[in-house]
Amino acid sequence: MLQLTRRYLRQIDGIFLALCAACSVLSVVTLVSIGHNQLGSINKASVQFIASALGILLALIVSTVDYRALARAWPLHAVLAWGMVLPTLLLHNVRLGFLTVGYDAGGTSNYSWYRVGGMTFQPAELAKISFVLTLALHLNHVRGRVNKPANLLALAVLAIHIQGDDGTALVFLGIGLVMVFAGGISGWLVAGGLAAAGGGAALLLKLRPGLLKGYQAKRIFAVLDPENPALADIAYQQNKGAMAIGTGGLTGTGLWGEHVFVPNSWNDFIFSYLANAMGFVGAVTVLLLLLGISVRILLAALQSTDALGRYLCVGIFAALFWQCIINLGMNLQVLPVIGVTLPFFSAGGSSVVMMYLCVGIVLSVGMNTRRSKLEMQQIV
Repeated sequence: MLQLTRRYLRQIDGIFLALCAACSVLSVVTLVSIGHNQLGSINKASVQFIASALGILLALIVSTVDYRALARAWPLHAVLAWGMVLPTLLLHNVRLGFLTVGYDAGGTSNYSWYRVGGMTFQPAELAKISFVLTLALHLNHVRGRVNKPANLLALAVLAIHIQGDDGTALVFLGIGLVMVFAGGISGWLVAGGLAAAGGGAALLLKLRPGLLKGYQAKRIFAVLDPENPALADIAYQQNKGAMAIGTGGLTGTGLWGEHVFVPNSWNDFIFSYLANAMGFVGAVTVLLLLLGISVRILLAALQSTDALGRYLCVGIFAALFWQCIINLGMNLQVLPVIGVTLPFFSAGGSSVVMMYLCVGIVLSVGMNTRRSKLEMQQIV
C-alpha cells in the first residue's frame, strides 16, 4: 500500500493540484471576510470549504481512472447531463417536495437551476464536462479529416446548445471553437462561420428586436454608457465593482476593514471584493494562480502521448480560460453582466465540485503520460 502511494505521488502533477487548492483556500478566506462584513454568516464559506474538500477528493479519485474510458462512456454521462438540463427548459419553479425544477436563482428569468432544500445546482456544469469528453472523442475519431463536410456536420450537431443562461452558452461556444481549432479545422472555416453567425444574429435582432430580453439589452448599454442615469439600476453592480477595484490600492483595506459594498460580491463579483480587501497584490495573486493552472493544463496537453488526451486538456483549458475572461471582463466593466462565475473562487458548491472533476481528468491525462513514458524507458 505504501509503495502504491509513493508511486501515485511520483506520477501526479502536485504543482497543478497545489495551485488549485491555493485558489480554494483564498476563496474560503475571502468568503469568510464577506460573511463577517456583509452577510452576518459564514455559511457560504462553510459550503465552499466542504465543496472544495470534496472536489479535491473526487479529483484524486478521477485521476486514477483512465480518461479514455471516461470519453468512451459518453452515452452515459451525456444522457444524464442533458436529461437534467432539458427539464429546466420546460419547467419554471416547479416544486416537487424538497426539489424545485427550473429554479430562478438570479432573478433574471434564468430557470436553468435545480434547488434541493437550501442548495442549488446548475446541471449545465455537468453538461459542460460531458460536452468536452464527447467532442474530444469525436475529434480523435476524425483526426486529419475534420474539414470534410460529413465531419463538420457532426461537429455542428455536437455544438448545438440550448440554455436559458447566456453566460453558459457563451462558454460552451468558446470551448467548441478552441477544441475544433485544436482539432485542425480550417481557420477560414472558423472565421467564415463566426462572420455568418454574427451577421445572422444582427439581422435577426433587427427583424425581431424583442428577441433580446429587456434586461439583456440594458446590460449591454450599461457597459457602453455606465454614467447614463436611465441605466443607473442596471449599472449599479458594475459601477460598485469597478469602484471597489479602484480603491483597493496596493495592499487593500484588509479582510476585516471597511469595504466598498458590491451586490453579490460572494458570487460573480468576488474578484472586485478581493481586489478591494487585498489590493493590487491580492488581485495579481489571483491572476497568477489562474495563469499557473492554465499553463499546467496546457503542459499536460502538450506532453500527452495521444490526441484524445490533448483534446481533453485543451477543452478544459478553454472552459477555464473563457470563464475567467468573461468574469474578469464583467468585474472590470468591459463586458456586460451575464452570470459567469470565477473558477475556484466564486461561491457555489456544485460549480466548485465540477471544476475539480475537470482537474481530475487533467491529472488522469498527466498520470497516463508519465506511466507510458516510464514503460517506454523500461522497454528500452
